[in-house]
Amino acid sequence: MEIDVGKIDDAVLALLWLTLHNERVPGRGDWATTDRPHKKGMIGDPVNKSKSSILTDEGLERSQALFRELFYAAAQ
Repeated sequence: MEIDVGKIDDAVLALLWLTLHNERVPGRGDWATTDRPHKKGMIGDPVNKSKSSILTDEGLERSQALFRELFYAAAQ
């Protein structure tokens, strides 16, 4: 079975929204999972002096939308 890394990237981006502090700074993940969202323009360069990533405007909006889509309970 092949792993869909796009779905993993969406879940990582959604979970980054869950761990935000200072409005745009998510908690750290491993380098591979933060490098892919960086290449897609969703976060700033994850390999920098501060050792933290900053969500771009697009990344912030998408991470919140993905978090709601993937993790909110459906209304009954």
